[in-house]
Amino acid sequence: MQYGCIAERLGHSFSKEIHAELGDYLYELCEIAPDALDAFLQKRDFRGINVTIPYKERVIPHLFYIDEQAKSIGAVNTVVNRDGKLYGYNTDFYGMKALIERLGLDLGGKKVAVLGTGGTSKTARTVAAFLGAGEILCVSRTAREGIIDYGTLKACHADVEIIINTTPCGMYPNPNATAVDINCFPRLQGVVDAVYNPLRPQLVLDAQARGIPAEGGLFMLVAQAVRASEIFLDATYPAEVLERVYRKILSQKENIVLIGMPGCGKSTVGAMLAARMCRTFCDLDAEIEADTGKTIPEIFETLGEQGFRDIESRVLCERVAQRNGLVIATGGGAILRDENVNALRRNGRLYFLDRPLADLIPTGDRPLASSTEAVRRRYEERYHRYCTVSDVQIEVKSDPEGVALAVQTAFLA
Repeated sequence: MQYGCIAERLGHSFSKEIHAELGDYLYELCEIAPDALDAFLQKRDFRGINVTIPYKERVIPHLFYIDEQAKSIGAVNTVVNRDGKLYGYNTDFYGMKALIERLGLDLGGKKVAVLGTGGTSKTARTVAAFLGAGEILCVSRTAREGIIDYGTLKACHADVEIIINTTPCGMYPNPNATAVDINCFPRLQGVVDAVYNPLRPQLVLDAQARGIPAEGGLFMLVAQAVRASEIFLDATYPAEVLERVYRKILSQKENIVLIGMPGCGKSTVGAMLAARMCRTFCDLDAEIEADTGKTIPEIFETLGEQGFRDIESRVLCERVAQRNGLVIATGGGAILRDENVNALRRNGRLYFLDRPLADLIPTGDRPLASSTEAVRRRYEERYHRYCTVSDVQIEVKSDPEGVALAVQTAFLA
């Protein structure tokens, strides 16, 4: 191959799409079993590769040259073949540093906890030291020389000010997981998470809920890819390339989630919006009916509201919210459960279609909004919730095409 990314598993990778935005070269994803890695590197049938978990250290013995930054970290994530000799670099340093700076975090003199012990952990510790951190803790499930366990972190280091997660905890397909409970750290000032799928890992959402600056690893991924591409091609890109590519990849991957009252137009607007933006449309109620083989009224009739909500949460969390690049129309009550809101926020932005109560028409296929009085009660019960959980509020005063345009404009702003 010309260029690509190697790992044991790459089903979650965005690297191919990122490199497609950076240069006119073929970039492939190549899954390699651990017992096949040595043969692959000895064959050297590539021009340049990125290396990710779990091979960032295992490639080192095959390299003719390692740059000083990669040496100091002890991990390589970029390898270039020059006349049959392999040269190793670490562009994760550039990516991690760029992400920390993007968040506006000042690590000078701060107490930093780096979660994990792999190659990305070594990068994070090196970056934290470079940025002047006062104390750097390396945290793992098992304590050993120079490394503390999570119990010790919680019991003895509640004064941690910055957390950098380099573990796969929270990564698809286990997005609910977090390596630590940030509520144990009252002095916390920032959270950096190398996980980029989902776009906002749960650790990041937990921090943001407390008003703490936090971001997942997509910007880091793009930043390291920009630097790797420069090394591949012996080129230098203008500074604006990083932001442009990041914005494009984020907009491609982020879901547009429509929330609001029954009858506010979510399904109609969603279908129009998906057609306008060449996206896949996903109607949550339709997904539930396909999953159960029953209509929504039938589910309510046999299982009641609680039973329906349980099914709704399962379908939303397992079949819908973990996907990327969708337009999602939710049911009116989907945002009543925090677990659903978290699942939707991990990969999406929530748009509240705010149609006035007087314009909401009851229909028989909506069990909780089948009469004017029922609609009024649901509106009074839920309106504050819609406002609180939404990222953007869209007033529904025009036809569906106008509302779809308003959502598209807000999303691309």
